[in-house]
Amino acid sequence: MRFRTPGQHRTLDAFREHLRGIDPEFDVEREPEACRARLARPFVLGGRTLRNRFAVQPMEGWDGTPDGLPTERTLRRWRNFGRSGAALVWGGEAFAVRPDGRANPNQLCAGLAPDVEGGLRALLAAVREGAAESGGAPPFVGLQLTHSGRWSRPHGQPVPRIASRHAWLDARAGVTSDAPVLSDAELEEIASAYVAAARLAARVGFDFVDVKACHGYLLHELLAARERSGRYGGAFENRVRLLLEIAREIRGACPDLVVAVRLSAADVQPHARNLASGIGEPIAEPVPPGFGARAAEPREFDLAEPFRLLGALRSEGVPLINVTLGSPYWCAHLQRPATYPPSDGYLPPVDPLASVLCHLRTVRACKARFPDLAFVGSGYSYLQEWLPHVAAHEVGAGHVDFVGLGRMMLSYAELPRDVLAGRPLERRRICRTFSDCTTAPRNGLPSGCYPLDPEYRESPEAVTLKEIKQGWSR
Repeated sequence: MRFRTPGQHRTLDAFREHLRGIDPEFDVEREPEACRARLARPFVLGGRTLRNRFAVQPMEGWDGTPDGLPTERTLRRWRNFGRSGAALVWGGEAFAVRPDGRANPNQLCAGLAPDVEGGLRALLAAVREGAAESGGAPPFVGLQLTHSGRWSRPHGQPVPRIASRHAWLDARAGVTSDAPVLSDAELEEIASAYVAAARLAARVGFDFVDVKACHGYLLHELLAARERSGRYGGAFENRVRLLLEIAREIRGACPDLVVAVRLSAADVQPHARNLASGIGEPIAEPVPPGFGARAAEPREFDLAEPFRLLGALRSEGVPLINVTLGSPYWCAHLQRPATYPPSDGYLPPVDPLASVLCHLRTVRACKARFPDLAFVGSGYSYLQEWLPHVAAHEVGAGHVDFVGLGRMMLSYAELPRDVLAGRPLERRRICRTFSDCTTAPRNGLPSGCYPLDPEYRESPEAVTLKEIKQGWSR
């Protein structure tokens, strides 16, 4: 292990020294009661008062049915989201607006099952049941709408639908030289599917939809499609056009439905595993800069275009933004800070805590520029024991509105509820970023916390996962 993890610090002062040694602009809230009070502060959104500042990030389980409906495991996960005590459930998980946009054969989707509406109603009911079981009010719940684009694997094998050419990513995603680029007309058909899925979500009773524009999927790829021709590539106005059109059309079709966007606000040069050391390092070959990356130095952020997009989204009536970074497909250490990579990944090239601070720094910049937008921050799960102390400082200082928790929800869904009740954290349940929740689905297994959640630890899939990891270690 090359870096000291947050959980290895036995005192808050020791962790604070580590944190501020990376960047003295960051700090912690020391007092547990102040942490509780700041994170319990209400927030008014979409005409509703949300009772605290915790948000559940979208967590896919790769455990739906072949025709895109939830299973008992899916419902269990959503019930846990309700049990968490978080006031905001961001999108629950990615819901493919068309079957060809599924990232895996078990992703929830529209267009296959005759009763997809019933499946979504079951998900929403599960969240509300979980909240009722824990004695809380129903959270503000969204459905994340997606098309996986170049990373589509609707039948288990790559069937990429690309928005633009990118030699390195084409090779990474299995895109052949004769694979067609989606035409403008095809993109507009996909946009119509987003609107249809939003109508369905509104009919079911979701509070909002997230038009997903992050992590390398279709709408995120379009944001950097500088070499694409036509209405949806080249100039900035063209690259953001489809996202803005989708938001506008959903608002017109569903005026009572809040439209939100999860946005990869900045990117860096793709990284690959050094075969000798196992550490990730930037690829040597020149590639087009990603969205929010500096053209002259693609290892650095440039938020000029992301700020322009945020201004345009605000003009379209989008009040809620979830800020994330990069993609798990080419800069996993940045997108999802972790000590232990997935079995097919790479060791972090920098202290994962520094990557967390990249997330916090970026959402700080967005909030400072657009104080009237509501922002959810990402990257918090890596903070482990000290998560409430950093989160309370960021919320209390006005740097972010909601603290987004992803992987932590798989191992310790009740963490927000415990923090808000002033109870000590259950250390044995805290996510240690072992990355089994990523290794499993990359090998065709359901995603879950295999080390800490008995549902997965005692499952037959756990045996298979152990064998897969042993094979990678050899």
